[in-house]
Amino acid sequence: MVRLFGCGLFAVVLALYLDRLGFSGQQIGLLLTLTFLGDAVISLWLTTRADRVGRRLTLKVGALLMMLGGVGMAVTDNFYILALAATIGVISPTGAEVGPFLAIEQACVAHLVQSRTRTRTFAWYHVAGFTLSALGALAGGWLASALRNHGWSAIASYRVLFWLFAGCGVILFFLSTALDQDVEAAVDSGVDARAPDESLLHRVLGLGPVRPLVLKLSALFALDSFGGGFCVQSFLAWWCHQKFGATEAQLGTVFFGANLLSGFSALAAVPIAARIGLINTMVWTHLPSSLLLMCVPLMPTFTGAAVLLWLRNCISQMDVPTRTSYVNAIVPANFRSAANGVTTTAKQFGTSLAPLIAAPLIASVAWMSAPFFFCGGAKIIYDLLLWRSFRKVKPPEEQPTTR
Repeated sequence: MVRLFGCGLFAVVLALYLDRLGFSGQQIGLLLTLTFLGDAVISLWLTTRADRVGRRLTLKVGALLMMLGGVGMAVTDNFYILALAATIGVISPTGAEVGPFLAIEQACVAHLVQSRTRTRTFAWYHVAGFTLSALGALAGGWLASALRNHGWSAIASYRVLFWLFAGCGVILFFLSTALDQDVEAAVDSGVDARAPDESLLHRVLGLGPVRPLVLKLSALFALDSFGGGFCVQSFLAWWCHQKFGATEAQLGTVFFGANLLSGFSALAAVPIAARIGLINTMVWTHLPSSLLLMCVPLMPTFTGAAVLLWLRNCISQMDVPTRTSYVNAIVPANFRSAANGVTTTAKQFGTSLAPLIAAPLIASVAWMSAPFFFCGGAKIIYDLLLWRSFRKVKPPEEQPTTR
């Protein structure tokens, strides 16, 4: 909750901040791409080792990087220093999870709960996160607007939000020290995660016998995230500002509602998944949300676009707790951090490519709405491929012998 509040704080103004600093659409796209790539590399390195070196230690390292990223973004307008801070600092242009935190926390939660309560637990986990991300977006938009009304420049008001983000990193570091041994991975003597005849890729990823399954899922998640990268929260806010002249306060309010609805849509996924299964819930709730997103740029007013975004967010995140539950269900306990890390990293790599295309499009009057169609189209293809590939791969609670 602390982390997602921090991410929500500045996601609404991140692209606006870079635009105010005078960067071109190509530079903004490159910087956000470096943000995602840095998060992906750091996450992969940390999460594939977390079960061996310690989950608590890895979370502390992530918190330190978060502090460095926030400070780096706040103290300079130099493109190269900003790029460095964004690359190593687990900065989130999406307002959602980046860095190693999510993968490791998911492994910890799955380690502590039983199969029958896993999906519900992850749903509440995401509700808590989305709720605080919503509050962060609201607080960030209104705080920046209030500071500007009291004579602060736009750039100075945005930098306050980065300092607050760094402060959230400090809180996270101390919260991580409060975790105890129960969250650490149990050693399974029956599975050799480091067999001597492994390939280099096998050893680096730390996936053991589930590598083919996880890599296939990762490729599909990367496609989904590539589409999502065209419409990350920072870009949506920038698009609303460019097309409708929306203020920071208005944007904060819109994304407060959007993130709040996203959180409760995750909770609504639990009874649906219990009835039709995890994969079916992931696919058949995600498809209509993509269609709604593609309709947003067709709205003639800011109010109409905001309402359609809210309608979309009512169902858009039902795949989040179900996807998390599914990955942790089909992977043995001592490979979960690695599996979560690899799938999360794949999503971040997928997302990282889109800003290079999306930012110049949004900066162009003629093409500013094209990212919505790229986003929706890629997500629809992902949904259909996921259903075709994994509809017969059941988690334990959906297998007839365990009911």
